[in-house]
Amino acid sequence: MTETNSAPAAARATAKPVGATGVLVLHDGSTHWGHGIGATGSAVGEVCFNTSMTGYQEILTDPSYAGQIITFTFPHIGNVGTNPQDGEADMPAARGLVIRADITTPSNWRSAQHLDGWLKSCRLVGISGIDTRRLTRRIRDVGAPNGVIAHDPRGNFDLEALKAQAAAWPGLTGMDLAAGVSCREPYSWDESVWRLGKGYGRQDAPHLHVVAVDFGAKHNILRCLAARGCRVTVVPATATAADILAHRPDGVFLSNGPGDPAATGVYAVPAIRGVLESGVPLFGICLGHQMLALALGARTTKMVRGHRGANHPVKDLATGKVEITSQNHGFMVVPESLPAGVEVSHVSLFDGSNEGIRLTGRPVFSVQYHPEASPGPADSHYLFDRFIDFMTAR
Repeated sequence: MTETNSAPAAARATAKPVGATGVLVLHDGSTHWGHGIGATGSAVGEVCFNTSMTGYQEILTDPSYAGQIITFTFPHIGNVGTNPQDGEADMPAARGLVIRADITTPSNWRSAQHLDGWLKSCRLVGISGIDTRRLTRRIRDVGAPNGVIAHDPRGNFDLEALKAQAAAWPGLTGMDLAAGVSCREPYSWDESVWRLGKGYGRQDAPHLHVVAVDFGAKHNILRCLAARGCRVTVVPATATAADILAHRPDGVFLSNGPGDPAATGVYAVPAIRGVLESGVPLFGICLGHQMLALALGARTTKMVRGHRGANHPVKDLATGKVEITSQNHGFMVVPESLPAGVEVSHVSLFDGSNEGIRLTGRPVFSVQYHPEASPGPADSHYLFDRFIDFMTAR
């Protein structure tokens, strides 16, 4: 079920197919009909797409997706079910999901719950039966639209109200969403990475102490730090430099997160500058990369379509090697705005956009992509080792 190609937007908005229980209404009035899945109700957000073939549970629970409705380009979502171990946060921050095929009965030895039941438990609204290829081409060609996703088992929808809601939503530019997904109080983290037959481990003999600033940190990033011998103290996004340095860290980590980095930077940039002045090694990922760039005097900007998937090639300019990376971002650092003493370390081979920076002669660096690879390839795990080496060398 989807919209009719030849009909004008106003007509398409009223042509509900028989049996439709879900609808996606974009801000331009275009309407995509399908079958509602997950929770009933509606949600508004920016409609993006993710090209990953695996890891839908990790994607849906990535806090960086706050404010967004995720279109999965891979057609078979839900076929391995869900489980209590694969979440990247306690609850999804995404607004909803759009998929092509109806969810099938899960077939995987780790499955503990059907995806539809999991979506209901997480109060996440979804829709299946959508022509996701067509929707993805629309996003690719003209940018990520705002939209409303709605699910009603009776198929009763007020299309005009949904269209008005989509058109009125202000979009992600100017939104500080990190504060909404960050922790409220500092806490300690010692869980390490998952091993087949053993599950998650525990770091009970740490030799380094990392303070992680939580802009929406994925759990597997914290696990990667713990697995390399770190005691991790997680602090809120609003923590000041004094708050961070009071923990006497060997290094400071700036996490991933959602929203407009310029908006989050209002309170985060002064804290990061204070950490930089202390000389403590610093490593940032995703929003943390953008926060570091802003603290150094650079600018960020909204991307037309963003980068989201587990198959993005990135070139390391120092070695010439190409890494296949996991990515999720809709804003980027403007490389021309980087000041003297800050080098571009990585670039995207898709569009040439900035994927990493480092400070000349100092133990400070960051990347736009996700080296913890959850989901995604493990090509970039060496970046955690680099951070460990910087802290050990102090």
